[in-house]
Amino acid sequence: MNIQIITVGKLKERYLVQGIAEYAKRLGAYAKVQFVEVPDEKAPESMSAAEEEQVRRKEGERILSSLREDSYAIALAIDGDQLASEQLAARLQDLATYGRSQVAFIIGGSLGLSPEVLRRADMRLSFGRMTLPHQLMRLVLVEQIYRAFKISRGEPYHK
Repeated sequence: MNIQIITVGKLKERYLVQGIAEYAKRLGAYAKVQFVEVPDEKAPESMSAAEEEQVRRKEGERILSSLREDSYAIALAIDGDQLASEQLAARLQDLATYGRSQVAFIIGGSLGLSPEVLRRADMRLSFGRMTLPHQLMRLVLVEQIYRAFKISRGEPYHK
């Protein structure tokens, strides 16, 4: 399986970079993983609703230009489906079984995803109703993808 993780903004925190690198290395035994960082749109601290929408649209254009046409796109969105780890494992396994081996996970910027990205998504996935920093979400996502592959193969993980 080929997994693309498309994110907005550059990851700077060393501890997150290290954690993501560790899980990406582990995940390499199961799938090819590509990380794509699209530039975030510079924006003032306080913005009108129209300005926020403009930021989301510009970031969305960058996301969509990085997304392969044949990808099964999974957008991380607070209003998405909440899955148990076993359910995510089953979903990824089903995608691979039915010839959808190109999967892209999309994490938006601090203002979320544009309507265009959400329309393009084949699935919306939520990790709960709590708001997490999008940079931390990268680490959580990579860990859960790794866990999904371990579950699918019946391998132990709980260490």
